[in-house]
Amino acid sequence: MHTKFTLYGRTFAAWLFALLLFFPILWLGMMAFKTEGQAISTPPLFFFTPTLESFHEVLARDNYFAYAWNSLFTSVLSTAIGLLIAIPAAYSMAFFPTRGTIGLLKFMLSSRYMPGVGALMPIYICYQYFGMLDTRIGLTIMFMLMNLPIMIWLLYTSMKELPREILEASRMDGATVWDEFRHVVLPLSVGGIASTALVCMVWSWNESFWSLNLGASNAGTLAWLIASYSSPEGLFWAKLSAASLMAIAPIMALGWFCQKQLVQGMTFGAVK
Repeated sequence: MHTKFTLYGRTFAAWLFALLLFFPILWLGMMAFKTEGQAISTPPLFFFTPTLESFHEVLARDNYFAYAWNSLFTSVLSTAIGLLIAIPAAYSMAFFPTRGTIGLLKFMLSSRYMPGVGALMPIYICYQYFGMLDTRIGLTIMFMLMNLPIMIWLLYTSMKELPREILEASRMDGATVWDEFRHVVLPLSVGGIASTALVCMVWSWNESFWSLNLGASNAGTLAWLIASYSSPEGLFWAKLSAASLMAIAPIMALGWFCQKQLVQGMTFGAVK
């Protein structure tokens, strides 16, 4: 009986916690289908006639698809370029380590958590000098550099788990380093590479700090579009909610269909 009540209690706590996490999304969805007058009404309206007015205005006036294309372009391309650098780097660190390999990995990981505002001024000046402000390529490079330490760390952890016996057998058969990397390591690391790519693409899509400071109307991502609804006249809550819902919907759908890969990528090396 005690075990049964414990199970019910844990189930109730899990559902309660899930509802608390989901409530902001639910509230955002409700606001998106209200008019501006209904969105700012006091007390809040829980029963109302839904309208698509805010969605129509976001699509028609603010060129939503241009900002969505910028988000897609920068997140996908930055992830692809990052993988081209991170995969060989992780392979060399996993299978040909030196005395300073672990220290270098820790340094790269710690640099990822440095506050962005601390590096904003020199990066902004460099981007201004090279004409990369408000360009998709500029944001792509920034997103790639931002995620590169995490990419290398996740791929390094994934490759360290590969059975060494397979690699030793390939070397005994006369495989070169390139053959080993291409025909053995890469096929066995597909799951880790996919998980890393998904995690970093989600982070790039959601990135707002660098998007707001290095982008504008030409290369602005969806984060920039959402921020544009804050004006001296106030916040346009309904349009802001509609734009936010349209910005998070694609990445939520991706996360829903790729839950296993995302969880695997976020928990690489957690036991260690």
